Amino acid sequence: MSGKSEIAYFAAGCFWGVEAAFRQVKGVTETAVGYQGGHTLSPTYQQVCYEDTMHAEVVRVTFDPEIVSYEQLLSVFWSNHNPTTLNRQGPDIGTQYRSAIFYVSDAQKEAAEASKKILEERKVFPNPIVTEITPAPDFHMAEEYHQQYLEKRGMATCHI
Repeated sequence: MSGKSEIAYFAAGCFWGVEAAFRQVKGVTETAVGYQGGHTLSPTYQQVCYEDTMHAEVVRVTFDPEIVSYEQLLSVFWSNHNPTTLNRQGPDIGTQYRSAIFYVSDAQKEAAEASKKILEERKVFPNPIVTEITPAPDFHMAEEYHQQYLEKRGMATCHI
């Protein structure tokens, strides 16, 4: 490891599976699940799920850019959810399950927009991509029982 680290934020539905997918990527040094993009200060899972807080379930990915690039993380993001369904992933419905990339730098913004454009031009998905690409708002850590949820239960079997 180079000692350098960067942070990226991805919302792609229920954060349990998304976190499990990113944890398997070489160069990802840490993950955490939480909430971003809403208007409630210090939201709880109950509030995010049952009130109109407008937060998304998000995975914060800490990574070594000398081992894994942000573009590679974008590839993991795009391939692990359906970015064409508004406020929905599979059976999960609500704004907390929306597809979003919260960028922390101009370079991340440009990379995210470029990758989305390529997918649209190649018509990788049959419907328009609805993923929002916006500046990263404050990240609110989810409750401890949500952290590495699938891994703790022996169910983190995603293979990237």
